[in-house]
Amino acid sequence: MQNLLVIFNPQAGSGRSKTYLPLIESYLQGHDIEYQIKHTERSGHAQAMVESTDLSPFDGVVAAGGDGTLFEVINGLMSHKERQSISFGVIPVGTGNAFSRELGLLPTDWKKGIDVICKQQTKPIDVGYIQTAKEHFYFLNIVGMGFVVDAGKTTLKIKQLGQSAYTLATLWETIKLKAHPVKIDLIDEHDQTESIDEALVFVEVANSRYTGTSFLIAPDAKIDDGLLDVIILKKISRIKILSLFPTIYSGKHINYKEVECRKVKSITIRTTNPMALMPDGEFKGQTPVTITVVHQALTLFF
Repeated sequence: MQNLLVIFNPQAGSGRSKTYLPLIESYLQGHDIEYQIKHTERSGHAQAMVESTDLSPFDGVVAAGGDGTLFEVINGLMSHKERQSISFGVIPVGTGNAFSRELGLLPTDWKKGIDVICKQQTKPIDVGYIQTAKEHFYFLNIVGMGFVVDAGKTTLKIKQLGQSAYTLATLWETIKLKAHPVKIDLIDEHDQTESIDEALVFVEVANSRYTGTSFLIAPDAKIDDGLLDVIILKKISRIKILSLFPTIYSGKHINYKEVECRKVKSITIRTTNPMALMPDGEFKGQTPVTITVVHQALTLFF
């Protein structure tokens, strides 16, 4: 019989997650799963609870919420002494559940998320590591800077609109489109170095494929290959970005000449002035930053 620690965010999905909790508990009980639910009460609480909990009695830690909840759970696990001996799973009940797409799950696919966990099939996966001048932390999905951060901040203001908030925010930020001077140093999969020094609209560093739930931003990314996928958007006109934008849903944006992709082990980003970072949909850290990959760092119910 499985024994799970469920970290549940009652504010996920603009508070809509609370309506799923009785259904989740009933479904877990119906599958003879033992569980303990811990509710988050504030930002950073999920990470703190995972860090301070004795995980030895549990077979898995489950993040029930959105990408922000998962971000905190992952950071809690990465600093836990028992992280190598426990698996983690996802119950998507948030506004954005981009990483869940790697499991074939859409937002509110809570039942399918539990089914994945019940199979007890696992695989080791990579985790991204971010080091700034003042702090360090981990990410599971993607970290961006530039245009994508601006769109993310606008999304936060209209989050109550649900999944469409990401699309509307991106379209709105297109009106204020601008490129920023950026210096990048890369170490690729063959340990070759490359430097880039030019004005860029955004830089995305991806461990998995999706962002904003439905944007296939890094179509070639794999969560277990020991590499990060870097997607760079160079200077582009507002009219052309409007034609590029719909292609992100299918991943065909990478065919535009203004888009460049790399597979790397490490990337260092420097900007003239500090620029905000957005790891896994959260606003945390700023440039200069070095981002690396921790190969097979955690075990995922898959």
